[in-house]
Amino acid sequence: MEQMGRPGFSAKQRAELWARWQAGESLSDIGRALGKQAGSIHGVVAACGGIAPAERRRSRLALTPSEREEISRSLAGGATIRQIAATLQRAPSTISREIARHGTRRTYRATVADSRAWDRARRPKPCRLATHIPLQQIVAEKLGLDWSPEQIAGWLRVQYPGASNMHISHETIYRSLFIQARGVLKKELLKHLRSRRMMRRSRLASTEGQPRGQIIDAISIRERPAEVEDRAIPGHWEGDLISGAKNSHIATLVERHSRFTMLVKVQGKDAASVASALSREVRRLPREMWRSLTWDRGSEMASHKAFTADTDVKVYFCDPQSPWQRGTNENTNRLLRQYFPKGTELAGFSQTDLDEVALRLNRRPRKTLGFISPADKLMATVASTR
Repeated sequence: MEQMGRPGFSAKQRAELWARWQAGESLSDIGRALGKQAGSIHGVVAACGGIAPAERRRSRLALTPSEREEISRSLAGGATIRQIAATLQRAPSTISREIARHGTRRTYRATVADSRAWDRARRPKPCRLATHIPLQQIVAEKLGLDWSPEQIAGWLRVQYPGASNMHISHETIYRSLFIQARGVLKKELLKHLRSRRMMRRSRLASTEGQPRGQIIDAISIRERPAEVEDRAIPGHWEGDLISGAKNSHIATLVERHSRFTMLVKVQGKDAASVASALSREVRRLPREMWRSLTWDRGSEMASHKAFTADTDVKVYFCDPQSPWQRGTNENTNRLLRQYFPKGTELAGFSQTDLDEVALRLNRRPRKTLGFISPADKLMATVASTR
């Protein structure tokens, strides 16, 4: 199957992404705000270890865009290098080098010169751990003894009170661990951190106020009509999410009577995204084929009341930690791993891709149906209800 490439980010979007991440927003929330997949957000954040890159600034000694405009206009007017330097109160050698780097007296253009100078200025300063090998070795040794970066930084100040070159902030240690592109501390040392996280989280990131582990006004599976249990009447479904790499997900729906499967592309695991995607897919089948939906206690269905209001399909919830109560869906999810192995990034599959996989599954004969396929069973059911 053809997978979609990861969309790019503009400078403005990256700035907003990091501002939201530092404010404690989740990957799904950030993706929804920027119109991007949560997996794409994760890719940007993980590449920097969850630490926002420092904002680039011009050196106070560098020529400004307005100064370059003055150089361009003066050259067009026939001014000499010394005249231009006197106007800008710069050294003649500065003006001469500027023109030589970015063209000639006839071809120099301020916009092009400023853009090239900005690109050439990308010279990341090596961190202290990269240039001070003895300090690097001490930090790595203490991390290996399960010391925290803050403990290491404090101990170094006490142990070497008069040697500032042996002092380092705990933030620099974290950055060297989480940003592997620095090539200073080995990634294996991350396992010695108490949190075992692979990237830095904002101090503001919190689950406070989120209804995790509980669904407000949830209707228990014990209140589900008896007709659902015996599978005699079609239109009763079981649902769940299967997860993939980089915080990607697919919603799976299975009809209990026919074992017919539908796969739903979701933009994120948040309740609003899941409810919206499910509502869209429900309308693809006749109304009589949707009577109820049974889900587990995942917070992705926290918006079940909005889903029911939109589709008139009542949602029932399993008991906590009781996946066998939606056994048909659990079995189907195992079958789907043939097409979506664990570790697959699911965000790259379009709804058309998912429909193709569902079609393959629905055309396979099932022993429990007397070796009739779910598609044939569903068609026969729909025909008999008309």
